[in-house]
Amino acid sequence: MGDLETEKPLKKIAEAFKELEATINSQTQEVEVAPFSHACSLVSPLFGCLGIAFKFAEMDYVAKVHDLAEASKSIGTLQSVLDNDIERNSVRKAGSHSRNLLRVKRGLDMVRVLFEQIILTEALVSYVIKLCFFPGLVLPVDGVISYVVAICDGQLYNFNLTLDLPLQLVILSSLRMKLIDIMSSNQLYVMECFYKVLPNVFVVNHLWVTGGNSLKGPASKAYAQVFAPHHGWAIRKAVAAGMYALPTKAQLLKKLNEDESSARIQMQSYVAASAPVIMHVDKLFLTRELGIDW
Repeated sequence: MGDLETEKPLKKIAEAFKELEATINSQTQEVEVAPFSHACSLVSPLFGCLGIAFKFAEMDYVAKVHDLAEASKSIGTLQSVLDNDIERNSVRKAGSHSRNLLRVKRGLDMVRVLFEQIILTEALVSYVIKLCFFPGLVLPVDGVISYVVAICDGQLYNFNLTLDLPLQLVILSSLRMKLIDIMSSNQLYVMECFYKVLPNVFVVNHLWVTGGNSLKGPASKAYAQVFAPHHGWAIRKAVAAGMYALPTKAQLLKKLNEDESSARIQMQSYVAASAPVIMHVDKLFLTRELGIDW
């Protein structure tokens, strides 16, 4: 791969997974190993950009993608990968192509959730800023706004929201009441996002830098959802410690040669295109009664 300073890896990733999505949506639905492994290889640099917290994932992911690339020289489709291992009774054996395919799929899913959380965090911060500047703003309860609130309630920050009251008043009131809990907890990311803007709305720019620029929240969510259920205590502890060494979002985008706007577009594209690809791989395992939680 070339120098990241002169390339647009996010764009290449998004385009490659759009092609895989198109194949899945076609009549044949036969995903070939070669283009699949190539698309997955484009994701590899992302793990390296995340630093020590995901070093284990980078090493494991790169090795398994390489195995699938080698397998593509003699195996045509992902379906054949599984069927060949079933015939040899080697699906769950260490080093099998099927086992490696499942691990690679988790890597793709981790990146999908990471991007999704980065996008949602940007949206949440943006709406809070608007509400603080325009406290009388009337916002619809349905559509995008209510979706952000749903993400807020119980998934990201666990605010206790009552939607039968005017939405903007509920959000501001709940945030103010929640500040005491936030300040006494270890949720520094949440405190950075909201604490400084509420007493004084004139520090919104500082809010955006400290809160919206942190990757700890999105990365922690992605790890907890995808990798943590399959890791022992020691690995989970090491990853948690490594989260404090994550680059900022600005540093990550600089490494990827992207700005906020272009990165958001490509991240959204990957999230949309990778979801059916991930579901397709899961379906291959589940329809053969192989399971996916091992």
